[in-house]
Amino acid sequence: MPSRLRQVALLAFDGVQVLDVTGPAAVFGAANDAAVHLTGSPFYRLHILSPQGGHVTSNCGLALVTAPLAGLKPGALDTVLVAGGSKRGLQALAQDVAAQAWLRRACARARRYGSVCTGAFALAACGLLDGKRVATHWEATDILGRTYPGVEVDANALYVEDGRTWTSAGVTTGIDMCLALVARDLGDAVANAIARRLVLYARRPGYQSQFSTVLAAQEKADAPFAGLVDWIRAHLDDALDVASLAARAGMSPRTFHRRFTDAMGETPARFVETLRLDHARGLLQTTLALKSVAAQTGYPTPAQLSKAFARRFGVSPGLFRAMHRDGPATP
Repeated sequence: MPSRLRQVALLAFDGVQVLDVTGPAAVFGAANDAAVHLTGSPFYRLHILSPQGGHVTSNCGLALVTAPLAGLKPGALDTVLVAGGSKRGLQALAQDVAAQAWLRRACARARRYGSVCTGAFALAACGLLDGKRVATHWEATDILGRTYPGVEVDANALYVEDGRTWTSAGVTTGIDMCLALVARDLGDAVANAIARRLVLYARRPGYQSQFSTVLAAQEKADAPFAGLVDWIRAHLDDALDVASLAARAGMSPRTFHRRFTDAMGETPARFVETLRLDHARGLLQTTLALKSVAAQTGYPTPAQLSKAFARRFGVSPGLFRAMHRDGPATP
C-alpha cells in the first residue's frame, strides 16, 4: 500500500449520466472499505468535480454536489475520469476553455486517465484520444469516429486500455472498467470481492461485446422463443440439437429451424454455440479444469471445446486462460 492516498477525480457536469459517476464512485468506495479491512487505511481519495463546482443536475433529475476544478491542482491526481451525459452538457464542457485546459494538464500528469460512456467526447475535444483505441456507448461510436478521425473507435468492447488511457462503453460498463482499475492496483481478489458486494452477475472483461447475446435474442424473439432463450442458457450442458429444441417449442424440426433463423438472424446451432462459448470464456477465467469447463458448456470432450473455441476466437482455451485467468488452473 502507498503511504499517500491515490487521488481519483470524476468529472461531472449539468446533464451528466448519474450512473457514470455513482457506479465508479461505488467501486472506489468499496475498494477503500476493503483496504481498511486489510491494512487499516483507505487506498483512494475520491473527488467529484465540475467546472464551476456546486450542484449539477444529472440527466435524470438527481443533483450531485461537486467541487470546482480550480480547487484541485491537476498534478495531484493519480486517476482522472470524465463521465458521459447529454449532448448539450458535453458540448458545453468541450467549449469551456478553462475546463479543457485543466483536463489537458491533469491528464498529462496523471498516472492514468479516461472516460465513462460518452465522456470520451470531452477527452477527444482536448486532443487526448488522438492515436488511441477507445470505447464509447454503441449509439455514439460512429459519431465519435467521424468527428475525431484521429481516434480509433472500438465499437464492441466494454472497455479499452491503451497505454495510460482507459475508456468504457455505455453506463454500467464504467463499473467493469473501474473494477479492472482496482484489480490492477489491489489485485483480483479485492476486485472480485467488490463485485460480489455490489451483487454483480460477473466481472465482465473489456474484450466482451457491448451486445449481450441473450439480451439481443430476447429483444428479437417472438412469443414462441422468448422463454426458450432463457431455457437454453440454463441448460447449456444438455443435448441442444434442433430436434430437441423443436420439441420444446412445439414445432416440427423443419418449421422450428426456419422460424428460429428468421427471428434470430442465425441458425439454432450457431446460436447455441455462441452461448456455450461465451459461457466457456467466463469459466476459463476461474480455476475450473478444462474438462469441467467442457462438460458445463455442453462439449463431450476438451478437444471438441478447444476446436470450437479456436475456430470462433482464434486462440486456444489454454492461451485464453493464460491471458485472463484469476489464478492457477486445477489439473
